Amino acid sequence: MKLIGMLDSPYVRRVAVSLQLLELPFEHQSLSVFRGFAEFERINPVVKAPTLVADNGTVLMDSTLILQYAQALARPRTLLPATPQALAHELRLTGLALAAIEKSVQLVYERGLRPAEKQHEPWITRVTGQWLAALGQIEAELAAAPLPCTADTMRQSGLTIAVGWEFMRQTLPQDLPAARFPQLAALSAAAEALPAFQAAPHGDGTVRRLG
Repeated sequence: MKLIGMLDSPYVRRVAVSLQLLELPFEHQSLSVFRGFAEFERINPVVKAPTLVADNGTVLMDSTLILQYAQALARPRTLLPATPQALAHELRLTGLALAAIEKSVQLVYERGLRPAEKQHEPWITRVTGQWLAALGQIEAELAAAPLPCTADTMRQSGLTIAVGWEFMRQTLPQDLPAARFPQLAALSAAAEALPAFQAAPHGDGTVRRLG
């Protein structure tokens, strides 16, 4: 398999870390959807990161759908709980994490790509409120029931929360009130110390093979 996209994307990094925890071998090509548009287009005409090229040549996109495929390949190894009640809680946390990531990416694009005179402050205020609301919900959930965070116990929710937090810490440090979210910060710090995270650090590098 081949994973296409840069690790400064939380969606690409989420897949990269998951594939390592699922012990699935893959090659990583760090390719920008901006600077490498033409090359990316030859692999996937939609130019969407992450893109996964399966062993049979099938091209997949969207981190959640890629991870559904990865889970099927990795069975019986899994990053999801088995019981419906536990799975519902897992999906709630993962959904909150993905919502927070989506809103933070919107803020990064708005501030980094749109000229200052064309930025719409009411929209920025709304997105910021949604972003902080999602983080607040996660913080409350973690305070009530901390998530396991070892290579053998980490689930998709904790993984996605940690990857998202590191992305926000790197890209929105002036907007992220880290002191309001100590549980999130602690989970992320513990996750970033794991080999699977260290092998796929946020940035423009490539995934290092574990072992």
